[in-house]
Amino acid sequence: MKISSLCIVIFLIALMTACGNRRTSPEVLQRKIDSIYAEETLRQLKLRGVDLEDKSPFHIYYDSLAIQSLPLSYSEDYVKSLPNFTIVPQSIVTFLELEGGDTPKAIALPESMGLRLVLLAADVTEDEYELWLYSLDNECYPVDKLLLYAPKVISDANLQVSEQETYFSITSDYEIRVLEYASDDDRFGQLSTFVVDDSLMFVEKTPF
Repeated sequence: MKISSLCIVIFLIALMTACGNRRTSPEVLQRKIDSIYAEETLRQLKLRGVDLEDKSPFHIYYDSLAIQSLPLSYSEDYVKSLPNFTIVPQSIVTFLELEGGDTPKAIALPESMGLRLVLLAADVTEDEYELWLYSLDNECYPVDKLLLYAPKVISDANLQVSEQETYFSITSDYEIRVLEYASDDDRFGQLSTFVVDDSLMFVEKTPF
């Protein structure tokens, strides 16, 4: 066994032991292991003169994200506390032109049949966030995005007033429902249902 391979094995054993103590899920652990193997593969290829620097800067960050279980529905506590969300480095925000202010945060949804989705919280004010759903390609570059939640903006002389409120839910089979209220007088709201098509675009389902 080569020294580098032996080092990886030792590191993985240490990682599994440490993660086991923190009760990390098997899915998260497997993603971390895959990321380590991917980095070692890139290193070995560089030694052979093959440089794969075109890899998305979001890829490694994506592999480190916590996973949000499904189904998921709007709650005030969720959009305020953003449990298990991780701050997105500004270098990634700038490079990929992601939504976000000073401290956007993200969490991954469970992967299914190669489908990669990320919830990104974009700070609107110090303690208010919009929630965007991003679809990613195989290299973790964003393909499409969908606004799931936008907080009501309080009237202010220096702010544009927005009365629209948005609520959302995502089912375990990745059906995305967005309910928009145009104003306080809107009793029923507008419900839109989206799915992700083969090109990783969010497509609205036609009501029956």
